Amino acid sequence: MQFEVGAHRTDRPAGRIRQQNEKLILDAAEQEFARHGFKGTSMQQVADRAGLPKANIHYYFNNKLGLYYAVLSNIIELWDSTFNELSGDDDPAEVLPRYIATKIDFSRRYPQASRVFAMEILSGGTHLSEYFQQDYREWFRSRAAVFERWIADGKMKPIDPAHLIFLLWGSTQHYADFAIQVQAALGKEELEEDVFETAARTLTEIILGGCGIRRD
Repeated sequence: MQFEVGAHRTDRPAGRIRQQNEKLILDAAEQEFARHGFKGTSMQQVADRAGLPKANIHYYFNNKLGLYYAVLSNIIELWDSTFNELSGDDDPAEVLPRYIATKIDFSRRYPQASRVFAMEILSGGTHLSEYFQQDYREWFRSRAAVFERWIADGKMKPIDPAHLIFLLWGSTQHYADFAIQVQAALGKEELEEDVFETAARTLTEIILGGCGIRRD
């Protein structure tokens, strides 16, 4: 489903330099928003972290809200586009492991963006109120219908699709949102790639096993 990015400026010509600068700004914004939240972050802080003049930030984003929406939009688009690939005609034994591995990899590659989303939800989701409207509920029902189709076709146990989806989301995003806790528990200064690979394998075995999905 589509998520509007608010005051992200789209009147500037596309090009390699613009793409590089936008990525630099968004990376810096992710870090600042993840550390300080929306209210605690200023455009000057983002500019300082990006190593750019503040005026350059405003060249691409009209204001802080537009920049914040752009950060949220990026991670939501990644998550939703991957989930949208699942179809009732698919074999869950093939597509669910791929989905879990992809979501875990997102937690490895985009942990800050995931934390920004989590902080927004924990603070009440004010800036996502339009996103969580009727279109979102219809989209969610369409995703739940995929699992209902698999159940009807005898491809998995009759497990409540909504709560299974919540489990998929929460378990895979845990490694981004609660990375500090995971690091402390495992005695690591940072989470390396093998941790995420092990997490993906473990979640796949538990979720597929619980759903009665057999992998040949």
